[in-house]
Amino acid sequence: MNTPTQNTTTAGRIGAPTFHGSSLELHNVTMAYGDIDVLRNVSLTVAPGTTTCIIGPSGSGKSTLLRGINRLHEPKSGDVLLAGDSTLGTNPDTLRTRIGMVFQHFNLFPDHTAEENVALALWAVKGMPRAQAMDRARQRLAEVGLAERADHRPRDLSGGQQQRVAIARALAMEPEVMLFDEATSALDPELVKGVLNLMAGLGRRGMTMLVVTHEMGFARKVADQVVFMDEGEVVEAGTPTQLFDNPRSERLQRFLSEVL
Repeated sequence: MNTPTQNTTTAGRIGAPTFHGSSLELHNVTMAYGDIDVLRNVSLTVAPGTTTCIIGPSGSGKSTLLRGINRLHEPKSGDVLLAGDSTLGTNPDTLRTRIGMVFQHFNLFPDHTAEENVALALWAVKGMPRAQAMDRARQRLAEVGLAERADHRPRDLSGGQQQRVAIARALAMEPEVMLFDEATSALDPELVKGVLNLMAGLGRRGMTMLVVTHEMGFARKVADQVVFMDEGEVVEAGTPTQLFDNPRSERLQRFLSEVL
């Protein structure tokens, strides 16, 4: 399990935790909606503690891939390995305590405070005592810069703050891998940078991350690996320099010419 350990700063204060992310491997994963294959034989390796950014045009299967990893949609064939073990025989709810996911839309409970939104799964899913769950929720909200907003309801938070609550909620489960599905695309432009900086910080602290994004600057700067998908397939994968500066396929060259 990916249990954070605390760092101490030079001033003697308790710093943000360091994560120990796990590896993630996809082997020939195919996913379908009805009779239509939307992913075809996708294979991918994400090393522990690294960030992989997935780019590509809309409808290329990027979000479907994340949903398959987290068992929100069951793969038709292939296998997904977490820390070397297949996840497909695992109870999906148990799996989601190990693989956190942050969505484009925040999916917060409107009648609960930020603190309660973060703590709820801890006592409802993990069976953690309520006082302990609330204490961890406060810690995670402090990590994402929202200690002073813990008692606010979503309607009283900006979009960027709501997304930070969603990230804190996922982190509270102490996941081994974090999935981000276009986490900034619903935000106003002035709020995007703060959330991207938070995500980059998680990567520096050792979280294994798989990020679907349209933010090419973020992918170039933060990713250890960039994956380009089109029409349900992985077309190219490599370092940011390889994909952005030396794209091999015509499909990637065309995509970059349109978005950059």
